[in-house]
Amino acid sequence: MKKKLLEQKIREYKTGDKRAFDAIYDMTYKAVYFRILYVVRDKMYAEDILHDAYLRAMEHLDSYREDTDFIAWLSRIGKNLALNFLEKKKREVQTDFQEEEYRFSAKEPELPWLFSLAQKILSEEEYEILMLCQISGYKRREVADMLSLPIGTVTWKNNEALKKLKKHLEKENKEAGI
Repeated sequence: MKKKLLEQKIREYKTGDKRAFDAIYDMTYKAVYFRILYVVRDKMYAEDILHDAYLRAMEHLDSYREDTDFIAWLSRIGKNLALNFLEKKKREVQTDFQEEEYRFSAKEPELPWLFSLAQKILSEEEYEILMLCQISGYKRREVADMLSLPIGTVTWKNNEALKKLKKHLEKENKEAGI
């Protein structure tokens, strides 16, 4: 259902209706954002790269083959930009400036440590599914459509990711004597 609407909006955008971009963005940005965030592990940079990914995608929309997986195509663009960003950042001269406090917005003071923990112990796919299901509030069926996975796989990976987080937190609490 949403896939057909997304394809329709892409066709509209290709034919010159720039208003269709809003719908395209609304239907895709969360999946792309979490894919980028997993790579760069920094909210501020992830948002910038997300913006660049959409600019790049819209400039090269003619290279997208209709009725394939647009979210996967766009996510790949975002992931590649994120990897390029990390390579460029490695080559830059390091300074003493601490960016850690700017990594997450003030709206989410309780979540940064959980995001970081999830990024450390989960696979990229588990992290993306967990963020889409638990943080963004998508239904597992919607996530399955976005990621072109069977709903059973999404459900299983979401549950496994939650179990891994719980096990890790219990282990930390036990070690801390809590």
